[in-house]
Amino acid sequence: MSDMTLLRIGIAVAMSLLFGAIIYFGRGRKASKRRRDVRADGGDRGEGARQEPSLGEQLAGSWGQPVDEGSQDELPLPNGGPATSELGKRNSDQFDRIVSLYVAAKAGTKLRGQDIVVAAEKAGLTFGHMDVFHRMVDGRPEQGPVFSVANIIKPGSFEMASIAELETPAIAFFLTLPAPLSALDAWDTMLPAAQRMSELLDGVVLDEERNALGRQRIQHIRDELRGYDRQHQAAPLSKPTRW
Repeated sequence: MSDMTLLRIGIAVAMSLLFGAIIYFGRGRKASKRRRDVRADGGDRGEGARQEPSLGEQLAGSWGQPVDEGSQDELPLPNGGPATSELGKRNSDQFDRIVSLYVAAKAGTKLRGQDIVVAAEKAGLTFGHMDVFHRMVDGRPEQGPVFSVANIIKPGSFEMASIAELETPAIAFFLTLPAPLSALDAWDTMLPAAQRMSELLDGVVLDEERNALGRQRIQHIRDELRGYDRQHQAAPLSKPTRW
């Protein structure tokens, strides 16, 4: 067999393998796209390929009209009725990032207003500006809030006159950067407070995408905020007492 014949056979085999790969991966992409489309439409996920919904998806049906519509960058600050207190008012309306967490009721339940008030007090929060809860810097309230806690249901405020009647699927923890503390210190203040309130309310802590907050996600957020501090060269102030 001549060298030219061997070359032609080799080219034919290579082309066959190439077309086979194109067909295989093309089908894979179409199948993957179909699964994504089916999940987006809420239809049948197919036998043998059923995927359990995330914790956030399980809870989402009971969240009603939330403050946050999906993106942490779109999370609006509470804008309820006239402010009853200046305590917790931010010193500046300028910020370049919002870091958020949620404490959500377990599926089929709600967080009760009176329980939220008690849990917030035990977690070291103070009711104040815009009728929401704030975590202040110890001894330096003039610095503004480290983070704040709002109702997930619009307009985000807690009406104390009717707090006994309040039931909500979740509350939102959010800190705006730059904050009175370094970004990492502010996070390390907010996370324990959210975890503490979650325990007191028998709820669950979710990240900004409404997924259960795990160790890997916590470490990822801490790494991001450490990088934010390096970029902004944040000068740390007195850290609040941990609760």
